[in-house]
Amino acid sequence: MVERIGEVIKDINQEGVSVLLVEQNVPLALGVATRGYVLQVGRVVLEGDIEKLKHSKILKKAYLGG
Repeated sequence: MVERIGEVIKDINQEGVSVLLVEQNVPLALGVATRGYVLQVGRVVLEGDIEKLKHSKILKKAYLGG
């Protein structure tokens, strides 16, 4: 089901519609987003192109167990 949701979000975006996704499932969000914001305790601690975020030590440590 989660994979299907990701596919639908990508399809909508490819039609030229912007999508605001607020998601705690980080792998899903990283798979569909082109830009992201990482919040900790209500503050933006990281933002930028999704490829930059995928390689961020902050994101890996806080949300991906590494």
